[in-house]
Amino acid sequence: MTERTGPLRVAVIGAGPSAFYAVQALLDSEDPAVEIDMFDRLPTPFGLVRYGVAPDHLRVKSVTRVFAAIARHPRVRFFGGVEYGTHIALEDLKRHYHQILFATGATSHWTLGVPGEDLKNVHAARDFVAWYNGHPDFRSRSFALTQPRVAVIGMGNVALDVARMLCLTPAELAATDMPEHARSALATSGVEEVFVLGRRGPAQAAFTPPELRELAKLDGADLILRPEEIELDDVSRAALDAGDDRAAKRNVALLEGLAEAAPAGKARRLHLRFLASVGAFSANEHDAVRSLSLSRNRIAAKATGTVFAEATGEIEDLPAGLVFRAVGYRGEPLPGLPFDERWGVLPNDRGRVLDPSDGHRCEGIYAAGWIKRGPSGVIGTNKPDARETAGSMLEDARSGLALDPSAPDSEEVAATLRSQRPRYFTFDDWLVIDELERARGEAAGRPRLKFTSVEEMDAARR
Repeated sequence: MTERTGPLRVAVIGAGPSAFYAVQALLDSEDPAVEIDMFDRLPTPFGLVRYGVAPDHLRVKSVTRVFAAIARHPRVRFFGGVEYGTHIALEDLKRHYHQILFATGATSHWTLGVPGEDLKNVHAARDFVAWYNGHPDFRSRSFALTQPRVAVIGMGNVALDVARMLCLTPAELAATDMPEHARSALATSGVEEVFVLGRRGPAQAAFTPPELRELAKLDGADLILRPEEIELDDVSRAALDAGDDRAAKRNVALLEGLAEAAPAGKARRLHLRFLASVGAFSANEHDAVRSLSLSRNRIAAKATGTVFAEATGEIEDLPAGLVFRAVGYRGEPLPGLPFDERWGVLPNDRGRVLDPSDGHRCEGIYAAGWIKRGPSGVIGTNKPDARETAGSMLEDARSGLALDPSAPDSEEVAATLRSQRPRYFTFDDWLVIDELERARGEAAGRPRLKFTSVEEMDAARR
């Protein structure tokens, strides 16, 4: 047990939604009073809101106004361009802070584990999303957008975002905050058809109703459904009727209505295909993907009542020259911390990080967001998750369960950083970058034109 004098000093690794929601909850405490330093390896705050939310979802991105107010709090500091494990180590953090919260998100991705997955033009959807959102790590990536047929594997919101971006008209693209390199490439792409593939049925789809409605309102693409794939089987109907998943019920009702609509003859066709699992990818003469082997499925139920997709034995060959896997993001191990390889998260109990070898708590170490629970939900889902972790942190602090830092003074932290990362970014630096991006966008008739490299951001703040 540690006797503490002065405020509770907390380091937050990550500056995305879960980090800001946790900081907000910690600041609400008067006993103890909390001082917080946020660290992010990128110069910019807001994480998934800036680099994961679709460029045409500007209303969703307005949450950054709330986050900016939090960042301006007198007991909060932001250190951008500081990478955990490179510029600051766990030992440094333990020397300066009573508690350390990891909110690093899910920075990797799951794979399908099927033959041909390593062929050219088969990509993780995460990479494409980061590219069209202007993430500095992905700005130089290229995708075969000359291909007329594209397959997107998955039935979550990310899969629908990717499909929608591929189908936006030049005018629709111009209304987004997409960086210029991506806007230009998508505006001149040769994509004619997009196939979104889900292994289960419409009642099990993970996308939300608003995302589905957007697909039906695209200016330049008809939404194509197969009535036989939309019609619910007895197992799915019984599970849907017995459950309380309102989003699933709305999805099914929407799909049933959309399946009756006739195509309007738009330039592109966006197909939603259900009950189709990818078994393998076939190559062309250039070792690039040529087609996908699809297994037709049906929905079955286990004795426990859990439904699953089982193969019928029917196989279909779907030609496609570009493929995106949208089968889930995955957390990555962090230096010095335990990691659950099976689930891609930090093992934890209500946010308290645990040592899996004996189940004991790693004192003073916490997790929030996707690195805590896995990649699920929407931006707002992070709020209750983060508040749970913040509650555990405050409870522990009041009980004296915290680290015993030898140099908790805030100036000591800045000195450590200056010795290892002299050119870190402050929140004031971000405000300069933000203002310039908005001005560049206004001059081009767009909401924002992002800087997409650290070098550009560094030059912009001077």
